[in-house]
Amino acid sequence: MTGERHLCAGEDLADGGVGVRFVVEVGGRPVSAFVVRFEGAVHGYLNQCAHVPMELDWQEGQFFESSGLYLMCATHGAVYAPDSGLCVGGPCRGASLAKLRVEERDGNVYWLPESPYEAPAG
Repeated sequence: MTGERHLCAGEDLADGGVGVRFVVEVGGRPVSAFVVRFEGAVHGYLNQCAHVPMELDWQEGQFFESSGLYLMCATHGAVYAPDSGLCVGGPCRGASLAKLRVEERDGNVYWLPESPYEAPAG
């Protein structure tokens, strides 16, 4: 496993605002991922709906629905709790987004790769 990866400055993530996308490797293939801020904390997930593995954001980085309280899949309307990734409404109720280990320190946000989600080679 490789070391941590810098994603963005902490100030780039507003509560319930635009997220930052990045790429992880799952089983040797690149997969979109994202980090957002909710209630002051950062949370990272694979950018794949638990219903059908399609990207959630309706425009790049737009993961929250209009209230800023839930993450929402633009394709089928599945709604997720931003702090746990649990689907709380829609076609995948009870399933969860794949959570990634992220950390905020010294004004920056980092992804800490863990199996089965690794940093892409290169």
